[in-house]
Amino acid sequence: MTLTQDIQLLLPLTALLPLTAILLVAQSNPYQTLVLRGLLGAVSALIYALLGAADVALTEALVGTLLSTTLYAVALRSSMVLRVAVAAELPPEPLRQQLCRWLDPLHLRLELLGPADADLHAVLEPAGASSFRLLLHNRQLLERLEGLPGAQGWRQAGHQLEHRSALPLTPAVAQPDQEYHP
Repeated sequence: MTLTQDIQLLLPLTALLPLTAILLVAQSNPYQTLVLRGLLGAVSALIYALLGAADVALTEALVGTLLSTTLYAVALRSSMVLRVAVAAELPPEPLRQQLCRWLDPLHLRLELLGPADADLHAVLEPAGASSFRLLLHNRQLLERLEGLPGAQGWRQAGHQLEHRSALPLTPAVAQPDQEYHP
């Protein structure tokens, strides 16, 4: 394969690199970013292979595409979650669905945990007969959630959204930004 013979194949592939890179940087959805990063690495590896740099193509395929995409997927899976302690019993299914729809624009998953679980972002507790109060201990997260359309629906349903500077200190749950030492 020579450069002059296969220029018709290389030009479109090479044009994909900056296009994919621009899409990658402009993307707000972290899961779509993950796919685009894998595509960018695969196109790069293909171009290197077509140009005769098999060692660089193999390195790009293994490290640039496979390893980095896998590590990014693991990081996304563990960090894109809102962990909420449920004070008593699990909230009704319509309320959980409302919370999930509310978190969708931020690409967060909802994880409801018992009150004794560690590493919590919020507490969901009953505030009345059929209303709940969501207490967040991170003010920035509270502001982001208040800016979403779901906050209005949450309040219209009679629920409350508040900041709480410290979650209750139990043996398994430390206050935010502090370590628990028994």
